[in-house]
Amino acid sequence: MVLSNSRGPESLTDPVAELGERASAATPAEAALAGDLVVVSVPLYAVRDVPTAELAGKVVLDTSNYFPERDGRVPELESGEVTVSELLQGHLEKSKVVRCFNNLYYRHMSLLARPSGAPDRTHLTIAGDDAEAKTAAAEFIGSIGYGVVDAGPLAEGWRFEFGHPAYAVYTDDTTEQDANGIHGPAISTADEVREALAKVRR
Repeated sequence: MVLSNSRGPESLTDPVAELGERASAATPAEAALAGDLVVVSVPLYAVRDVPTAELAGKVVLDTSNYFPERDGRVPELESGEVTVSELLQGHLEKSKVVRCFNNLYYRHMSLLARPSGAPDRTHLTIAGDDAEAKTAAAEFIGSIGYGVVDAGPLAEGWRFEFGHPAYAVYTDDTTEQDANGIHGPAISTADEVREALAKVRR
């Protein structure tokens, strides 16, 4: 696993140590080249800084969310003309973008993971335009302890964007908040995720 950020590899000492000996830090371009499966987790305003040439042909997992107060107003998102991940796909024309992980708090990931076949296995929502890329994403998600609910193409990714029912299915608002104001994790079965997706209306 190779990590990168905008502040440089030297700023990632702590997370690399926490992840263990198989983790390392690099520049964004080096990290992009290192992996067959690359996770992009940046504020939406920084999408244009994501390397393009190094990600050509690769599966890119997009965790981005649109927060106007942080990112500025984006007219095509406000109108529903495009989705967040379609913006990234437009920037990464030669990559295969799959939307996932945008609504799961990273500190909850290990708490919700369950083995395949477990009745309380949480299912994550994905969307993408390339079938093989979605299969690769689903296999990876399965390997870390989650099932998958396919919401369709990137154009349907708005169904689990911030502010919609499927965005919040993994947070239990009956639990105490942590220091970041985040409630505890909630298990969400495939049926619960599908039900939340079905509730969405534009």
